[in-house]
Amino acid sequence: MTSEQTMLKDIPKNYEAAKIVGLISDTHVPKRAMCIPKKVFEVFADVDFVIHAGDLVELAAIDELEQAGPVLAVHGNMDCLDVTNAFPKINSLKIFNWKIGVIHDADSIYGTGKMADIAKENGFHVLVYGHTHTSKIKWEEKILFINPGSPTDPASILNKPSVALLKITKDTITPQIINL
Repeated sequence: MTSEQTMLKDIPKNYEAAKIVGLISDTHVPKRAMCIPKKVFEVFADVDFVIHAGDLVELAAIDELEQAGPVLAVHGNMDCLDVTNAFPKINSLKIFNWKIGVIHDADSIYGTGKMADIAKENGFHVLVYGHTHTSKIKWEEKILFINPGSPTDPASILNKPSVALLKITKDTITPQIINL
């Protein structure tokens, strides 16, 4: 028996392949930062996909993020015309049987009511959003609402620059906010 066969034999029966998705928003490159911080790429080193929840400002941010993996994005309220023309207001990605939606401004300052409507109308299991520059994870009625915050421009001195990760298996989604 070869070592490859032995290794395959030793895989636990409950092992499930996982996908890792890096979440980022409100980068504001080059207006509020010259580039995406290097720490983001350290956190995103093993991601399969990157989701950007808007306010890239210029398309150069997408070029940078593609170093980490394929990027799904939406435009935000501060984006230039090139970004607005390149990306929709709302977008989605399906991994296993989980539908992950992304929007920049989900009216989260008014609570989760509008966000829940968006998620339900589109069949999203996860809604990634930005705009507030504040990281947040909230589960409501089996829907995950997650804001990765901003890696370049936190909302206040009380907030840290941040991004987020989603670990996704066939059966579970595990969110994590990473302070940079």
